[in-house]
Amino acid sequence: MAIRTRVTRLLGIEHPIIQGGMAWTSTAELAAAVSNAGGIGIIGAGHMPTDLLREEIRKARALTDKPFGVNLMLLTPHIDEIVEMVLEERVPAVTTGAGNPAKYIPDLHDRGIKVLAIAPSVALAKRLEAAGADAIIGEGMEAGGHIGELTTMVLVPQLVDAVDVPVIAAGGIADGRGIAAAFALGAEAVQVGTRFMCASECTIHPAVKEMVVKAKDRDTVVTGRSTGHPVRVLKNKLARMLEELDRENKPEELEALGTGKLALAMRQGDTVMGSVMAGQAAAMVTCVKPAAEIVAEMMAQAEETLAALGRLPEA
Repeated sequence: MAIRTRVTRLLGIEHPIIQGGMAWTSTAELAAAVSNAGGIGIIGAGHMPTDLLREEIRKARALTDKPFGVNLMLLTPHIDEIVEMVLEERVPAVTTGAGNPAKYIPDLHDRGIKVLAIAPSVALAKRLEAAGADAIIGEGMEAGGHIGELTTMVLVPQLVDAVDVPVIAAGGIADGRGIAAAFALGAEAVQVGTRFMCASECTIHPAVKEMVVKAKDRDTVVTGRSTGHPVRVLKNKLARMLEELDRENKPEELEALGTGKLALAMRQGDTVMGSVMAGQAAAMVTCVKPAAEIVAEMMAQAEETLAALGRLPEA
């Protein structure tokens, strides 16, 4: 059976899978591969220079004729410039995080760009819906990178009850069982990040992929709580140093130490002093394979799981 929802119709995609827009990780190659597989790939803008991001968008457009998007981190210092470029390039969709995109939504909609806004809380989700967001991404604290305080299991159904636009579940989803669970909670699509770190087309350093594949169930920690911007990463020497600065309540020193460490890991392969942002679902990732196989396997398992649930015997 095919799973069609308001999200698949909104984005013009085959499968209800949005690839997470991970900075220094989600490049044009990965985004295009996920889009070609029937989901929607998202280029992670992060703090990327505007001209470089434009190159990534054009590269993705050359690699796929399917819809793709860009993740906008609203805390980026030159975010206004990035949004203007995204408008010029008429990217099909954007996901937004680390803030409220309200001031940009009218212009994005004028160019036909769909806005999927990340919300770690009900209050923000309501504000985002009022601002015109086309869908809400409910991201639980199981996710990698910047996180909120609620788990996916408790956040998603509350968002579904609170807003009328579609809800996309994110955080801790790495296989078809997670997709089925998300639908049981009322979501109409999922966002998947960590699993796609180990897609063949993902251009991060092989050492990082190996670290993800070897990760166990308790191998992630949350750092940066003292700064007000907590981040989930895989355990390493840097993470232990950041945890110590958290305990000592030294947010300025923590931010200084963490600067540039994501690129150090993802691009240079330093898994000791680099920031390996990954979610708790890393423990469920056991191999590297093409994005098309990941998507196909997830959807097949989701369909099997949903069908099996429909066959549960009555008490």
